[in-house]
Amino acid sequence: MKLKSRPEDFQVAEQIGPLPEGGPHALYRLTKRGLGTPEAIAAISRRWRIRPEQVAYAGLKDRHAVTVQHVTIYHGPRRDLKQTSLQLTYLGQVDRPIASKDITANRFCIVLRDLSPDEAARACEALPAVRRDGLPNYFDQQRFGSVGASGEFVARAWCAGDYERAVWLALADPNPHDRPGQRAAKQWLREHWGNWQRAMEQSRDLPAREVLAYLAGHPGDYRRTMARFRPQLRSLFLAAYQSHLWNRMLAELIREHCPPGQRVDVDLGGWSVPFFRELSDAQRAALAAVELPLPSARVRNEVEPWRGLLDRVLAGEGLALGQLRVKYPRDSFFSKGSRAAVFAVDRLEHEVGSDEQCPGRRKLVLRLELPRGCYATIVTRCIALG
Repeated sequence: MKLKSRPEDFQVAEQIGPLPEGGPHALYRLTKRGLGTPEAIAAISRRWRIRPEQVAYAGLKDRHAVTVQHVTIYHGPRRDLKQTSLQLTYLGQVDRPIASKDITANRFCIVLRDLSPDEAARACEALPAVRRDGLPNYFDQQRFGSVGASGEFVARAWCAGDYERAVWLALADPNPHDRPGQRAAKQWLREHWGNWQRAMEQSRDLPAREVLAYLAGHPGDYRRTMARFRPQLRSLFLAAYQSHLWNRMLAELIREHCPPGQRVDVDLGGWSVPFFRELSDAQRAALAAVELPLPSARVRNEVEPWRGLLDRVLAGEGLALGQLRVKYPRDSFFSKGSRAAVFAVDRLEHEVGSDEQCPGRRKLVLRLELPRGCYATIVTRCIALG
């Protein structure tokens, strides 16, 4: 099975509720192709010469796709913008920045290619269970793009107080998404770790040069170095680790509710988690009622009903709940909130046809709607299991 053979094979359109009209924020519809949301925002900021902090968006949309989402710009131009890989359409004025709470759903059109007739038939046979039982609401591997080849999370070392390790992971750990120049630069850093003055003389491909500049003037001060990473990047580090811990909590919960014969393990970017099969009425009702808190020492009361579950997960990380916080810098913190253990797949339709890109093979076209924050790739993973 092939997913995302081309950007048009994965289309997502963000649905938002009405925002209060009038005000200093210009609202736009952003359509992009083969471009990540942060890269699109950076391109818009350069073109219109606006500060990135003037721009707000409700969610990150996939790079390898055709996506539609919404952004607001404080005192933004009241006109459209068109570039090679993106288009902004001005929709009007609103009185506050857009936020994730404004998303009501995401609609998808997904094409799965290069299926044999038997694979296409098995995929279709899996759809009734998806409609009936829903799916485990894991964060998928897109959430963990900041994790490098070591498999270690920057935020785990950060919370444990190992600031040098956290900085090393952020600067030198190779990542599959690195460009060739970045790979070479990180290799140099690993071989010359601590030689900060020399590092500043190397190619401009070295990551986070402002961080290296601070280390050149304050060698060994790794604690304060963490504050030199951009706030948005620090937030990504924390979100990735919190999502990983939440996934592990959900995995434990599914193992508690479903015996081994009713589970199948699936790899999510290097971490194996269980998916369920054919839930009973009792299992379906029990899992549908669960909302797991996002792990953090900031939400002790919310965590308490799930304390045993979370303690087991944290023990595997070598941490205790009290350590699941950022001591420095104070402007960085884990998110508060909760997330449903299972999500429903709405308006699920499918169509099987000949794959024009793979002669003699079949394609499966899926149309569906998901709640905010749920991953369509979890749906395709389940269908691929047959």
